[in-house]
Amino acid sequence: MLDDLKGKRALVTGSSTGIGAAVAKELGRLGVAVAVHGNKNAEAAEAVAAEIRAAGGAAVVVTGDVSASGEADKIVAAAVAGLGGLDILINNAGAILDRVTNAGFDEATYDRVYNLNVRSVLAVTKAAYPHLKAAGGGSIINTGSVAGRFGGFGGSAVYASAKAAVHSISRNAAREFAPDHIRVNVVAPGFIITPFHDKTPQSVRDNAAAQIPMQRLGTAEDCVGAYIFLAADSMSGYITGQIIDVNGGQLMP
Repeated sequence: MLDDLKGKRALVTGSSTGIGAAVAKELGRLGVAVAVHGNKNAEAAEAVAAEIRAAGGAAVVVTGDVSASGEADKIVAAAVAGLGGLDILINNAGAILDRVTNAGFDEATYDRVYNLNVRSVLAVTKAAYPHLKAAGGGSIINTGSVAGRFGGFGGSAVYASAKAAVHSISRNAAREFAPDHIRVNVVAPGFIITPFHDKTPQSVRDNAAAQIPMQRLGTAEDCVGAYIFLAADSMSGYITGQIIDVNGGQLMP
């Protein structure tokens, strides 16, 4: 059922490492031409693209800071130029950046977290929309978070609210873009071991794993199937405005 992905063109933001890298590699394996995006880690993005090409796939590298004003247009333009168009957009770039409590909130942190996790989704989607429409439709998949579902643990107040905003934006966009045959959905990962959690103490990891019914933390590869499912019209052509939770049972909405 995934043959319909062959020949499609996808931009995956934040795909130099972690979930984005795993998704980009699998898309490439399935015959999708992929624009691998990186910012500070351009070398890692090049390595992901090289791996896709080595496996017989097609990939280009695009760089830029999705959180910076005006960069989204440049990133999307570079992806479209390299791929010849766009059918799939995966807004995956994001990070908690700094842990800050409600009592310790400061506006600088708010701006940094929201620019990276929220404004980037709006800006990249806006830049990509004309190209998806020109292709006759497509799929937008935004990376949310279990934190955006239940509010997050201590120190994640700003990040959790940002991801909740992504969930809401996605539902709104699903309604707006449906007449153009563009589906918009969310994958909301739980506690996934990626560079995102490099600074997370082992005690916190162990405590999180103990609260998950499957008794383990997730991997980037655990998340890939949900993105592929939502990218393929043959599998999810009548699905839009939905959130797929990938969290080992940590949250069962």
